[in-house]
Parts: sequence; C-alpha cells; structure tokens
Amino acid sequence: MTITFTEIPRQRPITPILDTIVTPKQLRHLTEPELMLLADELRAYLLYTVGQTGGHFGAGLGVVELTIALHYVYDTPNDRLVWDVGHQAYPHKILTGRREQMATLRQKGGLAAFPRRTESEYDSFGVGHSSTSISAALGMAIAASLQGSNRKSIAVIGDGALTAGMAFEALNHATVVDADMLIILNDNEMSISDNIGGLSNHLAKILSSQAYRNVRDNSKKILSHLPGAWTIARLAEGYAKGIIAPTTLFEALGWNYIGPIDGHDLPTLIATLRNMRNLAGPQFLHVITKKGKGFAPAEKNPTAYHAISKLETNNDKPNGNGSPSYSNIFGQWLCDMAAQDERLIGITPAMKEGSDLVAFSKQYPKRYFDVAIAEQHAVTLAAGMACDGLKPVVAIYSTFLQRAFDQLIHDVAIQHLDVLFAIDRAGLVGEDGPTHAGSFDLTYLRCIPGIVIMTPSDENELRQMLTTGYLHNGPAAVRYPRGSGPNAIVQTSLEPIAIGKALIKRKGQHIAMLVFGVQLAEALKAADKLDATVVDMRFVKPLDEQLIKQLAKQHKLLVTIEENSIMGGAGSAVGEFLAKENYLNPLLQLGLPDAFVEHATSSKMLAECGLDAVGIEKAISNRVEVMKNSL
Repeated sequence: MTITFTEIPRQRPITPILDTIVTPKQLRHLTEPELMLLADELRAYLLYTVGQTGGHFGAGLGVVELTIALHYVYDTPNDRLVWDVGHQAYPHKILTGRREQMATLRQKGGLAAFPRRTESEYDSFGVGHSSTSISAALGMAIAASLQGSNRKSIAVIGDGALTAGMAFEALNHATVVDADMLIILNDNEMSISDNIGGLSNHLAKILSSQAYRNVRDNSKKILSHLPGAWTIARLAEGYAKGIIAPTTLFEALGWNYIGPIDGHDLPTLIATLRNMRNLAGPQFLHVITKKGKGFAPAEKNPTAYHAISKLETNNDKPNGNGSPSYSNIFGQWLCDMAAQDERLIGITPAMKEGSDLVAFSKQYPKRYFDVAIAEQHAVTLAAGMACDGLKPVVAIYSTFLQRAFDQLIHDVAIQHLDVLFAIDRAGLVGEDGPTHAGSFDLTYLRCIPGIVIMTPSDENELRQMLTTGYLHNGPAAVRYPRGSGPNAIVQTSLEPIAIGKALIKRKGQHIAMLVFGVQLAEALKAADKLDATVVDMRFVKPLDEQLIKQLAKQHKLLVTIEENSIMGGAGSAVGEFLAKENYLNPLLQLGLPDAFVEHATSSKMLAECGLDAVGIEKAISNRVEVMKNSL
C-alpha cells in the first residue's frame, strides 16, 4: 500500500533500496516486494528533491509505479521509452543515473526540466510540448523494423495530451504500417473511463496473456476454412470484450486495447507489461493513475500542485512583492471588456489557470471555451466565430502559438478576420528552458500581412493595447512576458491608443534606443549613463516610420532592443525600413542570439543575452568605441 505524505520532506529521506539503483540494470535484480518498497522510497525522494528545486510535481508522483514497471520489464535504453510532454519524467531521471543530480534540476548548468537526448541515453526523445510521443515512438518502431532489430518502442501519453490532433494522426498511421509498438495511456483525470478495480485488472491480465492470444489465433486458423465463420468469430470476440472491457475508439482504429488497469498496482502493471511486451503489432494499454499520488494536498488539488516553487520561496502571490502579473492584468481586462461587449469570446488551449481565465470562465461560462491541448483548433475555431460576428480573444502562450502557425495565416490572416491573440509567456521564461521560451513570435508574426503586433512595456500599456487590438478590425496580437512588470498604475478605462505610434521616454545625444517591450526599464537605466534617447516603440507592425526617420536624422547610432530572436525580429523590421529609405545610420540590434538559451532563472538568462541594463550599456559602449576607431 502506498505511503501517503502530508508534508514535503525538508531533510533527505532514508532510501536504502533506491540508493543501490544507479541504472535500471540494478532495478531488474529486485524482487517484486522490494520494488513496492522502492516505490515508496522513490516517491519520498521525489517529494524532497522537488521541494528543494521547484518544478513539475503532481504528474511525477502519479507515475512512480509505472516508471518502475517500465524500466523493470523493458530493456532500456535499448528499448525506446518516450515520455509525452515530460512533466512526469522526474522519477525516470532518478532511476536512470541522475539521482544525485536532482538538486541541480532547472538550474543553470544542471538537469533540464524535461527529457533531453543530450542529457542521458535513457532520454530517447527530447520533449516539452505535448502530443509528440506517439509519432516519435512510431518513427523509432519503423526504424527498428527497417534495421532488423527487435528493440521495442513505448510511448507514455496523458489523457490531456491525447486530445491533440497530432496524437490521433499518429494513432491512425501506426495501424496502417502495423507497427510493433506500445502506447500507454496515463489517464490521471478519470476523463476516459472509471472502470477500475480487481475485476478490470484481472481481465487485463487475461486479454494480454499469451494463452488468450494462442486460443484466438488457433481459432482463426480453424475458422478460416469456413466461409463467413471468421467474421462471426471476430464479432463474437468484440461483443465479449465489449461486455468485460470498455468499448473504445482505439479498437476501431486497429489497436489491441488492454485496460483500464490500476496504474498504482505494481504487480498488475508488471504482469500486464510482460505479457504485452511479446505481442506483435500496435498495442494500447490504458492505466488509471492519480495525479499527486502519495502526497495528500496534491491528491486533493492536483491543479494547484501541477508545479511548485522551491520551499524557501513558495507563496501564492504572483510575485514576491504581491503586484499583479501580466497574466492577471489580461484576466481582469478580459472580464471588463466582456461586460461591455457581449460578442467577446474567450478561447484557450488548456491554459485557463496559466493565462488567468479563471474569473472569466466563472463569470461568463457560455462565452468561455477551453479546447484542451489543441492549438490549431483553437485558432480556426476563433476564425469560424469571427466569420459570424463574434469577437474571439485567443489566450495562448507564445511557444504554443508556434503550433498553429498555418491556421494563423490560412484561417485568420488571409481572410482578415477579427481575432485578438493575447500572447502570454513571450520572451525567456526561465527554468523550463528553450522548449517553453517565447523566442520567435515577433519573427513569425511580423511576416504575416495585415496583422497588428504590439509589445507593451508595462502593465498599463498591456491593458491599453488589449483594448486597441480588440477594437481593431482585423487580426491583432499583443505579446507580454511571464511574471510581473514595474508595477505601473493601471488605468481602469478601456480606451485604445493610436495604432503605430511610439513614445519618446527620454531625450539624449547621439544614441537612440528603440525598445520593443518590457526591456524599457533596463534601457532607461543604461540611457542615464550613456545620455541616450529612449523610445517606447510599442508597435512592431506597423512601425512608427515617421519617428524612425526623425531619430535617424538626429542620432549617429540607432539601437533596437527586444526579447525576441534578433533574426527576423523587430530590429530587423527597423533595419529593413532604414535600408528602404536609404538611411545609412549604424544599427545595433540587441535581442536573443541565434541559439537556444539554456535554462536558468529569467534574470540570469537575460543577463547572459545582454538584455539587462549592464549588458545594454556594455554593448552600446563597445559599438561606440568601434565607431570612433573607424573614423
């Protein structure tokens, strides 16, 4: 029976069995009773380490037994184990040679928050976004077949990730090529089936056993000589399985469906996986787990414990000083605008809490649509609504909007539809690393004709720009970062600002800084030492071209600053305009480098990229020195 904790251990727990596990090779020498003790130790150690570092929490607790069973039955890393998203992969990391490195999780130079191929040979596929595991594992299964290898491929996917179209595309393709692979559906929200218990576990063992398969296959040989008999037998088998097991879409797609079984029943997991390991063709195992299993507060409220901060700094406020985050500002604006305009619709792809649509979902439930992890659908759904007179607002993380780029162009922009994109988590996001960083949205948005792109520098500008984008007739995007801003006074009115107009924040000599977004505060600090002009550009598209001309005439050096990829970003837009107008001013573009910025705290990442006040001043001073030497 699983030990349930009520508090996160602050001292390293005693884990005598876990301490002997360097790799899964040692794991496979344990007896099943020892494995059950190991599960308790692994859960305790996981609680302790995440308490020290912060990170994803509930998902890992829910797959402790499943992780042990998989590494016990399968010959990893030769057998390919692919974790979808990777939120649940911490127990996997602990059992695959990284136990003592867990204290470095999500820290600069330490373990990544997600599986990563360069980190361990046991990480078969790097992940961070959802719904990729089945496609990846299928690719590996096809590779094994072409190479004449008997290695196995296993994808572990959650019920939430299974909502994405990509997962179903892979499900369909796998049966077309009759791939030898296993999908494990980790159902931790009871959203697909609650048929669980002793009978279901027993039947799963029967349906996955070789004896059952032998009877089935022998019957097929005998009945194949009788016209129509095999069809009748298949119908009878389906009817029987329909009585004793849940009817599923997966069977209809051609998968051999087994389950659901208790994902915390280690002996049943091991027995079922052993049986299924030797089955040919596409295999599907449905397991029921509980998010946050073994930690009472997380079991009670899994959403709140999806991820936690480390114990020393964990609090319920948006940030240390209690000021509202940019997401909070958006959430309040959405409710205020909805009160004025009944056409407003809020859409999110499974980011209700993250994008702060909680209050809106309660106040306007009929106008709130969480489409689950289906970013492409979210955008085209908004397009359809806009066609018929509604005013959709799509609240989406920058890194996830990447997945709906075609829909953004084909379904919204080409038709010039009235859709507002509230793009959260723009720029660097800290410890989650490059898979979650919003590094490219200005680049991939800027090339789309007819879209208005705004970059607020503080909380008040965010509110104003959301109103501006909402009232604009056509597609518009407002991108804003994670966390809080400079705590600007936020006006409650819903007044738009003039589209394409920048604001001069400081007048100086020789140098002009054109700032796109929240680096404005850091630019102003640097400008005081450099005596530079500072402009809050506010709009990436359309640019304030008249002001840029004025700045080019009055200053010797123009500097663009953005928390976006330098390549193709806002600075590139300024450079293209200067070239078109035949201005020869030197242009220094500051932003994110042509590289994936590794995980660290947001402040360290920004400093590494030269986007803090010190870095901005240094880069400009160096360029000025080069200009002097070239004269």
